[in-house]
Amino acid sequence: MITTIEIDRPPEMVYAYVTDPTRFPEWQADVVRVRMDDRRGVGARFTTVRRIAGAERSMVQQVSEYVPARRWASVAVGGPVRPVAAVDVAPIEGGRGSRVTFTLDFEGRGFGAALVPLVRRQAAKAAPVSYRRAKRNLEGR
Repeated sequence: MITTIEIDRPPEMVYAYVTDPTRFPEWQADVVRVRMDDRRGVGARFTTVRRIAGAERSMVQQVSEYVPARRWASVAVGGPVRPVAAVDVAPIEGGRGSRVTFTLDFEGRGFGAALVPLVRRQAAKAAPVSYRRAKRNLEGR
């Protein structure tokens, strides 16, 4: 699933916000909390706790790409359903605004392979709401 939005803020500001896992609870409705290790950049790990179907589920993810103000990606390192996410930020309007492309997909392991189609459908509904919330938060609306 690929979603592109425009945000009326400079790329550095947008990138810093949408790629900081500790800020995910501010704009991703299902995220309860995030614990980040001390590292930044490729290889950094964070644990995201999400409320899914009324229960809290934790997932360890690892940053797989890190190009400041341009691109960030992460992959889950365990579990039956593993998200693969990326964020690309490009300047628009002479750098006053940003075009943000969110890419999200899921890989299934073991019994999780059967759950991937359901998870993709749920994400297709929820993710755009989260992206609009990030835009609203960044633009101060």
